[in-house]
Amino acid sequence: MSLKTALESLWARPEAVTADRSQEAPAEVKASRTGPLLAIQGQAQPVWSPRDYAALAREGYAKNPIVYRAVRMVAEAASSVPLTLFEGEHELDTHPLLALLSRPNRLEAGGDFLESLYGYLLVAGNAYLEQVAVDGEPRELHALRPDRVKVVPGPGGWPEAFDYTVAGRTVRLAAEAAPGDEGVAPVRHLKLFHPLNDHYGFAPVEAAQMSLDIHNAAASWNKALLDNAARPSGALVYGAGDAVNLSADQFERLKTELESGYQGARNAGRPLLLEGGLDWKPMGLTPKDMDFIEAKNQAAREIALAFGVPPMLLGIPGDNTYANYQEASRAFWRSAVLPLVARTASALSAWLGPAYGADLLLKPDADAVEALSSEREALWRRVGAAGFLDDDEKRLAVGYGRKVQEPPAGAEA
Repeated sequence: MSLKTALESLWARPEAVTADRSQEAPAEVKASRTGPLLAIQGQAQPVWSPRDYAALAREGYAKNPIVYRAVRMVAEAASSVPLTLFEGEHELDTHPLLALLSRPNRLEAGGDFLESLYGYLLVAGNAYLEQVAVDGEPRELHALRPDRVKVVPGPGGWPEAFDYTVAGRTVRLAAEAAPGDEGVAPVRHLKLFHPLNDHYGFAPVEAAQMSLDIHNAAASWNKALLDNAARPSGALVYGAGDAVNLSADQFERLKTELESGYQGARNAGRPLLLEGGLDWKPMGLTPKDMDFIEAKNQAAREIALAFGVPPMLLGIPGDNTYANYQEASRAFWRSAVLPLVARTASALSAWLGPAYGADLLLKPDADAVEALSSEREALWRRVGAAGFLDDDEKRLAVGYGRKVQEPPAGAEA
């Protein structure tokens, strides 16, 4: 029965509603006491994001090389980390959930799908995943563009739906599975912590927005400087006789000749021919004027800091925090990549696990990360030398389960 039909039948027979209410006790409903306050923002109306995702993506990822490289480094590294699936304490080698993540849809492989997911999180602070189910089991996963999705809060203040809008057309997607449906919610919203917003996450590029503007402005200044022969060349001083200024025609003629014959990289170093009365006064930039270069590098370091990428890995000069490249690489994986993968794996487990009717948990396999191999070898040496531990305790200490005992030969299964 559709929702419209059900409402019409209740409207036609109000006594049935009264009788049912008198015979049945109200069911207990668990809910937050503070949640309804969020509904003040407007029930069943989209809560618009307080920032312009398109501008952040354009000025940051599409225009700034530091943001672009930082996002690509984190997203590519995170998508390369294998995910292991556990049911309780037992690791599963094969499972429909693992197959789904390795091939989420017919257009993307698992790595491409996860790279899009991590990229959206880093640029927008939000990522939205849609699952397509068949007979209650997820068969496809799709990453939705964050700027096309708006959160729709329910009467309790928490999200009850998501509006996906493209070219003026909007589709509403439920935030929870339908009552009585054993499947999972059609959409999962992943977001980074935002202290001032109840519904949207906070993007790292937003925290670095001032540094981003400084870096972009410095690049534009450099480009304009190169277009003007790479430096403020000098000044032409007119001192012919008692004349104070050039006439308007003389000024325009001189300006046109300089622009056409002596400006630009193609004409750099070309000798300047002057007529009588014109004197050339060379000019240059003082060391104080050159501080903008250090300001640009400082802005680049702050952008890298917002994304958790060591500046050394981005080729930014003036940073000697780490002793060598390998140490910086390990810090990058430990502080920026693995925490992001772990929280995403946990969210995917909580979202998709119930569809398979088992206690499933996805975890990142840090042992497969080549950059952390030296740490892994050091751990194995320490645990292997611990004579007070038995084999099972050593396996547990390095992240493996207890060894499965093989039945003796000839024993019944």
